[in-house]
Amino acid sequence: MGSEPCSVQIVRVNKEDHSFDLDTEALEKVLLAPEVRDKHVVVLSVAGAFRKGKSFLLDFMLRYMRRRNEEDWLGQDNDELTGFSWRGGSEPETTGIQLWSEVFLVDKSDGTQVAVLLMDTQGAFDNQSTVKDCATIFALSTMTSSMQIYNLSQNIQEDDLQQLQLFTEYGRLAMDEIFLKPFQSLMFVIRDWSFPYEYKYGLSGGREFLDKRLQVKETQHEELQTVREHIHSCFTSISCFLLPHPGLKVATSPSFKGQLSDVAPEFKEELCNLIPSLLKPDALAEKEINGTKVTCRGLVEFFKAYIKIYQGEDLPHPKSMLMATAEANNLAAVAAAKDQYYKNMEKVCGGDLPYVAPTSLEEKHKFCLNDALHLFTATKKMGGQEFCDRYQAQLHAELEELWTSFSKHNESKNVFSAFRTPAVLFVLVCLLYVLSGILLFIGLASVSFACDCALGVSMLSMLTWAFIRYSGQYHGVGTAIDQAAGVLLEQATVVLNKSRGPPALQEKKSS
Repeated sequence: MGSEPCSVQIVRVNKEDHSFDLDTEALEKVLLAPEVRDKHVVVLSVAGAFRKGKSFLLDFMLRYMRRRNEEDWLGQDNDELTGFSWRGGSEPETTGIQLWSEVFLVDKSDGTQVAVLLMDTQGAFDNQSTVKDCATIFALSTMTSSMQIYNLSQNIQEDDLQQLQLFTEYGRLAMDEIFLKPFQSLMFVIRDWSFPYEYKYGLSGGREFLDKRLQVKETQHEELQTVREHIHSCFTSISCFLLPHPGLKVATSPSFKGQLSDVAPEFKEELCNLIPSLLKPDALAEKEINGTKVTCRGLVEFFKAYIKIYQGEDLPHPKSMLMATAEANNLAAVAAAKDQYYKNMEKVCGGDLPYVAPTSLEEKHKFCLNDALHLFTATKKMGGQEFCDRYQAQLHAELEELWTSFSKHNESKNVFSAFRTPAVLFVLVCLLYVLSGILLFIGLASVSFACDCALGVSMLSMLTWAFIRYSGQYHGVGTAIDQAAGVLLEQATVVLNKSRGPPALQEKKSS
């Protein structure tokens, strides 16, 4: 990206008014870089309570990504740990959401290349954050990540699960609407695990521990059962990793800078199991929303859509999160269908293309309309059939407006249409002149005078129409003259058709 990679703050919490700001420019600088913007994105997010080593863990992930082709990626004993800002102490270092500015491109065994993004989150309570602050940050990171790592200390407490319930409610509603689990992978990482004699360190011990912790029993209170059922129903996969204590120097020494020599051997050993299991190429799962893989460019739009939900004063009902996603999803489908219709009709009658007969143009319109509506219905959308029907009706109305515009543009190319009014008036003047002479000849002078008056009005109308077209003034009068000429032409056509008789009679005469 030109400069040294660093952590970039993309979501900031304003402690004074507890509002949230998305730094769109910073987000786009990371995700819209030419080499990554069209790649499917893998987002690993670490969230949890402050001062529990989230950034410390992420920096080992960074070290692995930089040295993933090296066997000894963990490095030398005296190597300092760099990357996301972290330090010991009792005050939080991370507020909001940060991304690492370097997006890693990884080749998978199936030949695809994905963009890997690392995200650091302050997603649990500190002494300055409200429940809304914490819930919002955690929700944002969970909704935008493909792997959410929930970093906890010593054990999974009931209040940890209840925090998750805020977001699993969104998942339950999403399943009602789209029958897909809204979130992808959740991994509980339990730091400072003190009971390896009950459940051993690592994934297998974590799986056994988690199965017991998330087990639903009839003897449990209904609320406890609901929390567990929701967590299972919202994530495609749930796992747990038990990590030992990293060592006293890591936890207590103010001079500790990440040197491996100060880290407990068993902690390093488990890191060598945890980090590759998350980041080896074929373990990387691309971010999906409603079953569709998301690119870096698409992730920018979802961040923008989700942050809008939290601009209000109250934490929204989870339903509004679903609706925001569904609305963005449906509007994108409307835009794609509308664009296709416009391009197809442009090929038929747009720009400087010649005039098309109205019947032929209408047939093309119906074909393009059905094609666009089919594209909309074929696109996978959220929100349920009734919700999508509203956007289909909106699309149909907008396409009809476009059709009206194309029809008028085509009609403006019709040379006869442009001179219809003066032609009708000229023919009328000629007819009235001849009729007046005939009436005068047979002695009907009074009727002949009436024809002369009508003749004068017609000539005056023709001159007025010419003046209006030349000067561009008195549009109302010009429109009235055009309408009157149109009515005369229509009536004359009807009379002419009647005088020819029914079609069957005409055929009989011709035969």
